[in-house]
Amino acid sequence: MKIRNQTDFASGLLYIIVGTCAAYIASGYTMGTPGNMGTGFFPFWLGVFLVAIGVVICALSVLSGAAKEKMSSWNWKSLLWVAVSLLAFALLFEAAGMVLSIFALVFISSLASSEFRWKGAIANACVLNVICYAAFVRLLNIPLRVWPGLWF
Repeated sequence: MKIRNQTDFASGLLYIIVGTCAAYIASGYTMGTPGNMGTGFFPFWLGVFLVAIGVVICALSVLSGAAKEKMSSWNWKSLLWVAVSLLAFALLFEAAGMVLSIFALVFISSLASSEFRWKGAIANACVLNVICYAAFVRLLNIPLRVWPGLWF
């Protein structure tokens, strides 16, 4: 077996690793049934699907018809910006609320791109805030601090 597309193979392995970890961790929670889901049901099956997608991607990367592609070097600067944005989101969420922490997440992670534009980042943060508010606060009725001192 010869890996023809190294980038796809590495991506597939990442899907398999993340999916396996998610399914393993979720298996420790209550599973429930499709009609009465427990806390582990969704993350477990999401992990299983990630593993399945990873296996397919890895398999396609070794087929004779796969495009030959070498894996390029990692962009450590971009990886660092994304990691810092996730850390900032996690640290700000309790005190600053969802809106400000999402803005911080989007602006800091935007610095990872060489195509960063303020207008695009603002639009992205606004749309992401609307989606998160609608999904988590309105549809799922999860009590979240939306703004400093303002709970919904």
